[in-house]
Amino acid sequence: RMVAAALAGLSLLSLLTCGYLAWGSRRGAPGDTLLAEEPGADAPRSQPHIIFILADDQGFRDVGYHGSEIRTPTLDKLAAEGVKLENYYVQPMCTPSRSQLITGKYQIHTGLQHSIIRPTQPNCLPLDNVTLPQKLKEVGYSTHMVGKWHLGFYRRECMPTQRGFDSFFGSLLGSGDYYTHFKCDSPGICGYDLYENDNAAWDHDTGIYSTQMYTQKVQQILASHNPGKPIFLYIAYQAVHSPLQAPGRYFEHYRSINNINRRRYAAMLACLDEAINNVTLALKKYGYYENSIIIYSSDNGGQPMAGGSNWPLRGSKGTYWEGGIRAVGFVHSPLLKNKGSVCKELVHITDWFPTLITLAEGQLDEDIQLDGYDIWETISEGRRSPRVDILHNIDPIYTKAKNGSWAAGYGIWNTAIQSAIRVNHWKLLTGNPGYSDWVPPQAFSNAGPNRWHNERVSWSAGKTVWLFNITADPYERVDLSARYPEVVKQLLRRLSQFNKTAVPVRYPPKDPRSNPKLNGGVWGPWFKEDEKKKKSDKSKGVNKQKKKKNKNKKKVN
Repeated sequence: RMVAAALAGLSLLSLLTCGYLAWGSRRGAPGDTLLAEEPGADAPRSQPHIIFILADDQGFRDVGYHGSEIRTPTLDKLAAEGVKLENYYVQPMCTPSRSQLITGKYQIHTGLQHSIIRPTQPNCLPLDNVTLPQKLKEVGYSTHMVGKWHLGFYRRECMPTQRGFDSFFGSLLGSGDYYTHFKCDSPGICGYDLYENDNAAWDHDTGIYSTQMYTQKVQQILASHNPGKPIFLYIAYQAVHSPLQAPGRYFEHYRSINNINRRRYAAMLACLDEAINNVTLALKKYGYYENSIIIYSSDNGGQPMAGGSNWPLRGSKGTYWEGGIRAVGFVHSPLLKNKGSVCKELVHITDWFPTLITLAEGQLDEDIQLDGYDIWETISEGRRSPRVDILHNIDPIYTKAKNGSWAAGYGIWNTAIQSAIRVNHWKLLTGNPGYSDWVPPQAFSNAGPNRWHNERVSWSAGKTVWLFNITADPYERVDLSARYPEVVKQLLRRLSQFNKTAVPVRYPPKDPRSNPKLNGGVWGPWFKEDEKKKKSDKSKGVNKQKKKKNKNKKKVN
């Protein structure tokens, strides 16, 4: 009770503040020899080059400056010279984070609030949603995507090149082999998944590890583009998502890690760190760096069973505990006013959409209801964030909490529904939030996965509501739902208000026509608009015939 009371007392304080480290800018430091050689650095340019780097399944602890045993010198240096985002949230899985980044909207407003887009589903990011690259193209940006798409591809209109990107090189699915680029969704449903724009990139299947291959592509794009014109480069690396694969030389520093998954994961992250260093060097070499904004983010929390660590946060990828949704993130740019700072203001992945469009001198359409906020002044100047809440999600399909009920939700909300919301320092979860252990570093000390080291959680049977003061208790140790029922009711009402704005869930059954065997052995668009038209024309013809018959019958009568 004393602990709960102390936490509650802290809840009255607004702790969402930006603290700054006394860290000078390193521009022009001895090691930055490439900066001095940058061509055209003095030319006046207002629209910045935007480089968004999205890592896949990187755990909250898995960066050097969060205390990891895995070395990430590039990420540490870029973050230290930029602004570290230490109250930064994404979604717990791949598709949701990517859809919110590219539209600035919560999942409930795109219909993608359940799970991810599966390879065999006739589903994609709804075509009526304007995307970030489309808005940037309107104001003269060249837009390029390298890496993992995972926003659907069942018809050609869903492909990256149809959603605003001038070029695309990467994979359409959520995962695949890092060398061969093949993916099996289920036994017998396997195919090739590497694309150059709208066609399979067979010529690039030379056994190059995807992290290195994507970096080479980025270097080629930067070398061939005119740095005097603005560029948007979205680099969505496959690493460090499973399967756990890495070139042999990156294991050198991690042979002492007994847990094989953690060791492989460490090697993958080391390779990723080196790749980002090479991207940064290319930005300097080809004249982009001085007028660039580099944003780094993970798409969700790490998966401990696949080597990732979110310690000391609770939970993992795929859950609405902090370990699933609180991410590694930072901004690095010569254009930042407060370099070398730590921002503890509330930031969400939807915020990048309005922030980047505004920086690019674009227009935000008044008729589009965005869920993101322009947070550039918050990051660059240390001002208060305009954001005071985050709808982590409402998933009406995921109702696995058998004891959930309207009664448990005070008649305001059905607590069988999986949902989570943050308002100021309060966080509410309902339904079944997912795997909820704390997985300390010791859990990776043995040769195989060992859950004996985990801090197991046992709650009373039938529990479907949790309340935490995340500012005072970021590790979600003390549930305050029984102590503060009025706060619970307020947050349930907020959930209910959000739910009134939700669009229907898009989660269709799998389509047998998606099988790559029917598409030349390649994962790719299978839905043909002509087929749909023929079917509709055929059905119209049938209807006309029926009407004719009915008319004749009436005449006879």
